[in-house]
Amino acid sequence: MNASRVVLGVSGGIAAYKACELLRRFSESGHEVTVVPTAAALHFVGEATWAALSGRPAATETWERVHEVPHVRIGQQADLVVVAPATADLLAKAAHGLADDLLTNTLLTARCPVVFAPAMHTEMWEHPATQENVAMLRRRGAIVIEPAVGRLTGVDTGKGRLPDPGEIFAVCRRVLVRGALEQDLAGRHVVVSAGGTREPLDPVRFLGNRSSGKQGYALAATAVARGARVTLVAANTALPDPAGADVVRVGTAMQLREAVLKAAEDADVVVMAAAVADFRPAEYATGKIKKVDGVEPAPVALVRNPDVLAEVSAERAHDGQLVVGFAAETDDVLAHGRAKLARKGCDLLVVNEVGDGKAFGQETNSAVLLGADGSEVHIADSPKEVLADAVWDQVVVRLPAADPEGGR
Repeated sequence: MNASRVVLGVSGGIAAYKACELLRRFSESGHEVTVVPTAAALHFVGEATWAALSGRPAATETWERVHEVPHVRIGQQADLVVVAPATADLLAKAAHGLADDLLTNTLLTARCPVVFAPAMHTEMWEHPATQENVAMLRRRGAIVIEPAVGRLTGVDTGKGRLPDPGEIFAVCRRVLVRGALEQDLAGRHVVVSAGGTREPLDPVRFLGNRSSGKQGYALAATAVARGARVTLVAANTALPDPAGADVVRVGTAMQLREAVLKAAEDADVVVMAAAVADFRPAEYATGKIKKVDGVEPAPVALVRNPDVLAEVSAERAHDGQLVVGFAAETDDVLAHGRAKLARKGCDLLVVNEVGDGKAFGQETNSAVLLGADGSEVHIADSPKEVLADAVWDQVVVRLPAADPEGGR
């Protein structure tokens, strides 16, 4: 990633101190960072701290260096503007085009990608006014990443926590890699399943699989960078939550089915990247199954789990909803993939070969993207983010045009 000119806006919330870590990541990656804190933000972190960490004076006043027209130039010259934290007040001003300080002026003049990382109390985030402001910003192409769930100020806990600075930086890095390209998933809601389900046999044992969730998480992270609102249904993963995704944690195939169907009700795209167990034990032992010397264990009877991909494909929540499936195969990869595409009824099927160190748990993946329209796109072994972007490229060209007012 080449060095870029980044504007880091900081609004007045207690999470402002976390923006120091975000600034450090940008600076150490060689980017030229101009920090634009609001007056309220300076109550939490002083101007000297921003200057020391960025190696540049912080831009705090519209009336400083007037001959340089800072309220126009800073936004005009930026390759990326990121606001972290973005308070409810800042989001409201940005949505309605108010410009009463240097940061809001900068947002109005920026013609580059803009990322907002909200942080506020749960009630403020969930208020209809905030949600309408967020929806308005997303429709215009801004990336408003979902806040995290966790400890807030005082004893409060809930959704509204600033995502980890490293995860915010990851989103920004992906946005910068894409450059000033249109955020082609802006205003869209995508659902991604990831990881592998586990089917309990007794309190200590389960039937599972080798999926790490890395490919599903890459799909979620790249969708955020392309402007989407993302619901990530995560099954038994040990990965950090990707900033901007609303994460729903599940364990079993039945729990995953319930979560995916619920999230899919208003989704434009559903991507089933999780490895969902085909079977589960017919009976669950409430106590640990003991080994008895000289006695062979009883066979474990299995029953079928619901076919979530086929169900989502057959019972789409609305016209125009796209469904993407994954097929992990060990032999006759394309033949099995084409048969599965026809059987499942999805729009795209990502077929990849697994086993012998391939795919599961790895940082790279190769695949063939099969379309219901007969298309076939081969992706050579690449980082999983590259495959994820290739999937979204195929999704975008198949999506119906979005209503500028937010409808389909």
